[in-house]
Amino acid sequence: MDHLIELRGRLIWCVAAFAVAFVVCFFFAGPIYVFLVKPFAAASALYAGSDGHNVSPIALIEVTAGLAPMPPTTTEAAQLIYTAPLEILFTKMKLAGLGAIFLSFPVLAFQLWRFVAPGLYRNEKGAFLPFLFASPMLFFLGAALVYYVMLPFVMWFSLSQQISSDTVAVALLPKVSEYLTLVTALILAFGLCFQLPVVMTLLGLAGMISSKLMSEGRRYAIVAVVVLAAIVTPPDPISQLMLAVPLVILYEISIWCVRLIELRRKREDGAEDTAIA
Repeated sequence: MDHLIELRGRLIWCVAAFAVAFVVCFFFAGPIYVFLVKPFAAASALYAGSDGHNVSPIALIEVTAGLAPMPPTTTEAAQLIYTAPLEILFTKMKLAGLGAIFLSFPVLAFQLWRFVAPGLYRNEKGAFLPFLFASPMLFFLGAALVYYVMLPFVMWFSLSQQISSDTVAVALLPKVSEYLTLVTALILAFGLCFQLPVVMTLLGLAGMISSKLMSEGRRYAIVAVVVLAAIVTPPDPISQLMLAVPLVILYEISIWCVRLIELRRKREDGAEDTAIA
């Protein structure tokens, strides 16, 4: 009963933190959505300014990141529509919910740690605590890659598919809900894929994999990464490479993390044998 009472208290804190963050994010849902639309605005402005010709990838990233000014256009840089009366309201609520998860994550992680920590040994605490910080950092790193690199290229690719003639004009006018769905899907896909070092290191700590096994299976892992990138990204080679290359690098980092764990385990076993002798 003591554990259940403590769990109830932790859950109340988590729900309260999420509710407060939800209200705050819903109040600022408009500016947050404008922030998320900036990659589309940057791609639209550059596309309009170049009359559909190729633009330097560096220019797309610089404009999205605010390192270069938004090029002037004769029309609005980005136009989004909504076709249902309450679509914008539900989109704001969804955006507030996603923002609340990010905003309240420190409280959620702290409550999880306070509930789990008393049942862990000292060495288990030392092994678990770094992952509590590494996991959100890797997730935000993947989200930043989506926002500053992936989305501008995806929007540019989408704009390049427009059709214009004397009699027919097919222009990109994304819906506010569908754009948020695309952004959410890409951020979740990249954020979860960037958890690869955390997952592999935890498996190494559990003794389920070894650095030798990971090194020998490198070629199969690269094939799996390419297939995964082809599934979760839009159908263009640039987007697929943007996910595949970082994942291959993270896989190599995972091998070194598991190798360091094995070396530490060998030193600890050697110290125990010396102490017994």
